[in-house]
Amino acid sequence: MKTSVVSPKHDVKVFQDKLNKYKHAIEADIEAYSKQAERITLQQYGAHSRVATDAYLSVLGRGGKRIRGALTWLGYEMMGGKNPHMIVQAARAIEMIHAYILIIDDIQDRSLVRRGGPTAHVMLSDYHRFKGLAGSSDHFGQAIAMNAALTGNHAAQMVLANLPADEEARLKVVSIMNRTMVITAHGQTNDIFNEVDGKVSEDDVNRVLEWKTAHYSFLNPLHVGMVLAGADCSATDAITDYAMHAGRAFQITDDILGTFGTEFDSGKSPMDDIKGGKRTVLTVHALENVDHSDKNFLLQSLGNTKLGLNEFERCKDILQECGALKYAKARASKHVSLANQALEKEESRWSPEGTQFLRGLTQYLLVRSS
Repeated sequence: MKTSVVSPKHDVKVFQDKLNKYKHAIEADIEAYSKQAERITLQQYGAHSRVATDAYLSVLGRGGKRIRGALTWLGYEMMGGKNPHMIVQAARAIEMIHAYILIIDDIQDRSLVRRGGPTAHVMLSDYHRFKGLAGSSDHFGQAIAMNAALTGNHAAQMVLANLPADEEARLKVVSIMNRTMVITAHGQTNDIFNEVDGKVSEDDVNRVLEWKTAHYSFLNPLHVGMVLAGADCSATDAITDYAMHAGRAFQITDDILGTFGTEFDSGKSPMDDIKGGKRTVLTVHALENVDHSDKNFLLQSLGNTKLGLNEFERCKDILQECGALKYAKARASKHVSLANQALEKEESRWSPEGTQFLRGLTQYLLVRSS
């Protein structure tokens, strides 16, 4: 039977509409959880712990697209799951873990802004200064932010371990989640090493794309949701190629937005990646394809925490003129194509609504970087 052809633009619209429905439900659950967490923290642990909890909940509550929570819910529905009360808790736990990751990442990247507000460690440093407390405000801010993040992570793990779901499924989910966090930590370690290593290849960057983003942002939430609906290994294996290619495309487009977008687009200052010396498909390709003077300028700019706006604009010009921006977009497009091929190969396993959402997601990745 001949299937009707649906335009990529329509798929993107369907994706965005469904994503917004997931997002609203997840954020309502996060809001209810946050009020409870604020009350319990103050009652059981006192005012000092409440300061830390408030910083964590501030980051958790700032939104973003909730793509990881949405993919958790989608994976559940794709396998026939029908308990919204349970899966919204799982989606919230995945978003709680993401807030933990963001707080740690912001400390390591020395970022000042996250999703329209100060990063957690900056909020807590400001609190220290405002209260006139003893010692270093910066150290206090980083130390308490790390504690807040770790508390949020372990609270999320408790949510997953106590979901109203099949016991074997819960155990698998906790195992999947923790294995993913090990992979993600190694990805972050390699990402930081890439910032300080003078010889970084595209293969080095590719490993980070896979370990830091594809596993964590795409494969993990889909697998978690699917397993909670009773998926076996053949079902989770069937979505893996899609998730890995979509995850790589997501990180490449995120890196493009991180430099060429606005603070609204990426949730942080567009200068952060250059200031932090981050090696991406963009910067590694540029360093291999520019003349001597531009290469020296890029090398001096990458990792320069005092980089000015004029120097940053020149870096962007170099990335465009040498073809790095065009190359990165082509790489993202290739991964989107491979993701969609993988999805099409296994399409009979999933609901039409699920596959349309996933196709729309990959097409959206191309739109967001254009």
